[in-house]
Amino acid sequence: MKKTLVYISLAMSLMACQKSEQQSQDKSQLSKEIKENPDYDFVEKKGLKVLSTGFNAGDGYGEVWVRDFNTFITHSLKVIDQQEVRRNLLTFFRIQGDDGNIADGFVIVPKGKPYDSLYYHTKAGVEGIVFHKNTVETDQESSLIQSVYKYIQATGDRSILTEQIEGQTLLERMESAVNFLLTSRFSEQYGLLTGATTSDWGDVQPEHDWGVEIDENTHFSIDIYDNAMFLIALQNLSEMETAAPKIAQWQKLHRQIAKATMAQLWDEKAQKFIPHLYLDGSPFPEDFNENEIYYHGGTAVAIEAGLLTKEQVLAAYHKMQENVKASGAPSIGLTMYPTYPEGYFKNKGMYPYGYQNGGDWTWFGARMVIQLVKYGYVNEAVEALEPMVKRVKENNGFYEWYSVDNKPSGSGTFRGSAGVLMTAIDALRLWGGDETQHFLTK
Repeated sequence: MKKTLVYISLAMSLMACQKSEQQSQDKSQLSKEIKENPDYDFVEKKGLKVLSTGFNAGDGYGEVWVRDFNTFITHSLKVIDQQEVRRNLLTFFRIQGDDGNIADGFVIVPKGKPYDSLYYHTKAGVEGIVFHKNTVETDQESSLIQSVYKYIQATGDRSILTEQIEGQTLLERMESAVNFLLTSRFSEQYGLLTGATTSDWGDVQPEHDWGVEIDENTHFSIDIYDNAMFLIALQNLSEMETAAPKIAQWQKLHRQIAKATMAQLWDEKAQKFIPHLYLDGSPFPEDFNENEIYYHGGTAVAIEAGLLTKEQVLAAYHKMQENVKASGAPSIGLTMYPTYPEGYFKNKGMYPYGYQNGGDWTWFGARMVIQLVKYGYVNEAVEALEPMVKRVKENNGFYEWYSVDNKPSGSGTFRGSAGVLMTAIDALRLWGGDETQHFLTK
């Protein structure tokens, strides 16, 4: 009997060694493929060239958008002088509202050039800058806090936190931005951030032809994207704080938001996040089952916020690939599936599989790739990234979004797409042993 147990133990040890050796060989081969992939080099080279030319979202936009800048600031620091990047960050705080709100974007206006006073605003003491806020969103404040965090991670320059702007330090101004959300965009009933109803992470409400401004027709709701972005920002802020009471304050709020998010927005039976929790009715027909829709972008950001287990992350990826197959879309950048039916949004660009209603956005698809690497699903990450990288090379550019048949649309030099693609590639290279991707390890 003892001999039998010894043989079994030896056999199990041998099998474990063989498995470990096979895993080592598999990783070595995959690392080699990642390192030698010429398409990755093409994307990186072209991406850095695009980012070296400025901070506006792309050739279709004059504005520097905070939600976009947040996704490429790390790589901008590789090709643009650090002080210039810092000044760009500080501009958002210089135009911050008295109530702490953060603008969506700003435009540098040459002296004497007119601007649309109905949409853009100015601030006393800030010359040559006009700015605006898409009020249907609730992600500007979170995006800016994340941007500051990424700047510090990449540069080590914590002095920016004590930069004085109109009598407040930048750190105090970030705290003010959080307080704006807690006082003006918060549901005491559910303990979560609110906003206008939009599609997943989008900035277009269904009740208006344009749809970027809250009005008398707005239906307020709670969604996963806004709250996941807030959770990331709270975590970042707690790491940037120096005072123990403040650190404890943001960590406590983080725990509360995370708990409420899963309690209110996670559908345990369907293993997905519900699209919206409505505060006072839905803008859509009563017989429309919105919960059939699976939000790709919000789910990816929720994973980044640490809300799902490793097993749930893999299940989410499989669901996204299932949706890609069912829709015929080119990648998991597919905003959602199924889409909202024709006519559910007054904005004509929000037709099924158009723009933010099922358009394929690398800007969010690549975020899921980054998370797959983080959770150890590297083969899946390489698989998911391939079509996104391939179309950059085929179209010789970083387009804003793609149609269901993979035709490029929107801005042709969309910096957000370049930023997240490069971060995904860097994550893969870091996994493969390339220690030059240092900013991902700080």
